[in-house]
Formats: sequence, structure tokens, C-alpha cells
Amino acid sequence: MGLLGRSLAMLSVLLWIFWLPKLGAQLPNLPASSLTDALALDSLLQDYAYRAFVRPRTRTGTVYDGNVPSNLTGIQISALRLRRGSLRSRGVQAYKEFKIPMGVVVQPHVARLVLVYQNLGNWSSVYYPLANYKYLAPVLGLLAYDASNLSAKNLPKLNIMATRQPISINFSAVKTVADGSVAKCVWFDLDGLVNFSDPVSDNTCSTSEQGHFSIVIESIAPSPSPMPTGGGKKNHTTLWIILGSVLGGLVALVLLGFLALWVAGYKQRKQMQQMERAAEVGESLQMTSVGSTKAPAATVTRTQPTLESEYVP
Repeated sequence: MGLLGRSLAMLSVLLWIFWLPKLGAQLPNLPASSLTDALALDSLLQDYAYRAFVRPRTRTGTVYDGNVPSNLTGIQISALRLRRGSLRSRGVQAYKEFKIPMGVVVQPHVARLVLVYQNLGNWSSVYYPLANYKYLAPVLGLLAYDASNLSAKNLPKLNIMATRQPISINFSAVKTVADGSVAKCVWFDLDGLVNFSDPVSDNTCSTSEQGHFSIVIESIAPSPSPMPTGGGKKNHTTLWIILGSVLGGLVALVLLGFLALWVAGYKQRKQMQQMERAAEVGESLQMTSVGSTKAPAATVTRTQPTLESEYVP
């Protein structure tokens, strides 16, 4: 029973090891290569958004639309310069699709900051690929930077947090959802982690932090055909590999259990044989009664005395 219990426990561990990656894959994070490209894009768009400020006088609280390089046509950017205190006490009623409430705090401390807006348009799935999901709206970005030097490049992002009410994102162009599909809000944080949530309404999502946002639905898998090809064969092969590995592990555990039992029995038989040989080597003495006690007695008598006359011829 103990061997069976250990085998079942190991089987559970094997199943967990093999199936955990499958479950985790349902909520994918941004691949490392994509995250690197996305961060590089953020840095480039920050530079081009700041270039929109090159005017005789940059006004605080005014939205300035910028231009992107020709090889990124389709992406829209804007820049909004704010005082830190004004952002916290007043918020921003309308910044493109974003509505920023009062109570937003900024870390580390800066006197002024710039909120860079991004609309990645048809580049959304290029920089933010999301396996098994389809975008219903373009990816929108809201990122905060220090405004002390409007000519600076490669600036680190500031941290902003909505402490009272969430920041709302009202997507202006959302594709129609097919019957039976459920739309989800998706948020890519600054580390590339993917977070899903329910929309506030059909085209509105909310967040308490900065990052990149969109609305998605799960991709509908094609109906299985009688003769699966390509990916179907691969999936079946993967399933058989997993089942074979699990069953192979279970068989190995059973064999190891039998081997352990055989080794234990062999050692026990060996000890019995050694004890029997030890008993055979030692000569046992016969016991005789002397009065009321028992004492050992020799098994043979000593040499009988012989008269000298018996040797006389």
C-alpha cells in the first residue's frame, strides 16, 4: 500500500509538471523579444513626441500632436505637459481617449511631467502580439516622463498611480463582437505582463496605472476535421508524448518498488544463511544431570586405561 501511495503521488507530480505550462500558456506574457522592441519603440516615440514642443512657447495643459518616422506610418503620438500638483488636484478631463481623474500621484517627485499618448494603429499586433486573441481596437499607450528637459531622449518612465478613481479609456473605434464572443480589456504593464479585465462598457476600459491598453476577444479555434493535419497532428503527438512519459514514469516507479522489495528480501535471506552457518560451525555440548543441576558432558570418553601385562608377549 505504501508503494502504491508513493506511485500515485509521483504520478500527480508528473501530471502537474507536464500540464502546468499548458495552463500558464492561457495567460501569455509579452515575449522577451517583443518586449525589447516595444521598449525601443517607447523611447523613439518619446523623442518624437517631445519634438512637438519646439515652438516659441510651450503651454502647459495644451495637447501637441507629433509626427512619427515614415517607416512607422499609421502610429499617432501626442504630448501633454502638466504640473505635478495640477494633475493631482484637477486631473485631465479629456486627453484623446483617456480621462484622468483627480488624485493621480507621480513618483519620483518632479515639478512638471509630460504624458505621451500613443495610438499604434495597424502596428498593434506587431509590437504587442497576443497569441490566441484578436484585437478589436488599436493598442493605446499612456506613458509619463520628466518635463524638465524637453530636448532629452531615452528618458526613464515615471510611475503614476490613480488613488481615488481609475483612469478610463474610451476606445473610439471598436470592431463588432461576434455572437458568443466575450470582449476583454487587456493591459500591458511596463514589464510586459499581460492583464485581462472586464470592460466597464462596450468600448470603455479602466486602469489605475500607465501602460498600453486595448480590447480583445479570444480567437475561435477551427472545428476539428476527420483527417487532422498540420497542427492537429502536432497536438496529438504532443498528447501521446505526455501520456507516454507519465505512464513510463509510473512503470519505472513500480519497477523501482519491486526492486526495493527484492533487495530487502535478499538481505533478509542473506542474514538467515549467515546465522545458520554460524550455528553449524559451533559444536553443541550435551547436558547431563548432576543432582538438581545440569552440566555439560563430553560426547566421547577419554582413552581407557590399559594394563601393562597386556603388552607383555
